[in-house]
Amino acid sequence: MRRDPIFYQMFQRSPQLLFDLIGSRPSNAADYRFDSVAVKEPKFEIDGVFLPPESEGGTVYFCEVQMQKDETLYERLFGESLLYFYRNRSRFTDWQAVLIYPLRSVEQSQIHPYRALLNSEQVHRIYLDELGDVRSLPITLAATVLTVTNVAEAARSLIARAEKAALPEQERANLVDIVTSIMVYKFANLSRTEIRAMLGLDLTREPRAIREAKEEGREEGERSLILRLLTRQVGELPEELQSRIHALSLEQLENLGEALLEFEAIADLEAWFSKLE
Repeated sequence: MRRDPIFYQMFQRSPQLLFDLIGSRPSNAADYRFDSVAVKEPKFEIDGVFLPPESEGGTVYFCEVQMQKDETLYERLFGESLLYFYRNRSRFTDWQAVLIYPLRSVEQSQIHPYRALLNSEQVHRIYLDELGDVRSLPITLAATVLTVTNVAEAARSLIARAEKAALPEQERANLVDIVTSIMVYKFANLSRTEIRAMLGLDLTREPRAIREAKEEGREEGERSLILRLLTRQVGELPEELQSRIHALSLEQLENLGEALLEFEAIADLEAWFSKLE
């Protein structure tokens, strides 16, 4: 299971999750947006960047979700991040980096050359298996730990806690979507409907008109996220494929979001579309 797309979905829906992970929030945390940025000459793209409002400036946060060992991760992360900060110095007052690992053994082996940065207040290393039990963590943090556990009961408990906490409707809906997606990846033989039934979700509680209105808003957000993830996964998409994605229904977008985790080339996306015909 490749979990980083799940984190990108979580950050896209709730950028404030990053600040819950590092235990520190800027005063304008609610106004941050999660995005990817490109730096030219040399050309590279940083996938996980939390940007403060352009009108206010502030700290830019670089985030890397690393589920497999990469022995040159820190060389790339610090090199690209500092170059981006240098090129955009007038926009930001400071920078920080956040590294998210499933466990310590996945971290790069040779860290001595970066000891000053790694031990500073500017770099945060998060090990998901050390955050605590899903059942006792704050709800937003519990969702991140759920990605490295194998307990369906923990997922049901998290949904129940969200209900009791009387979260705003949009936050609750986002959490349900994320938990459902995580469980779909863990139980690949079950459909999304079966997963929701397993989690004890009752999707008929809301009036149909309200539910459909929410789905229309979700559809555009889902489409934008899918396009970003596909570009990251297989490269720039031809206009024809982009048009076909824009024509997909919400249910089809959700299915594509699950399938794209296994894509390695544009041919995989084309094969997925061929199955719809």
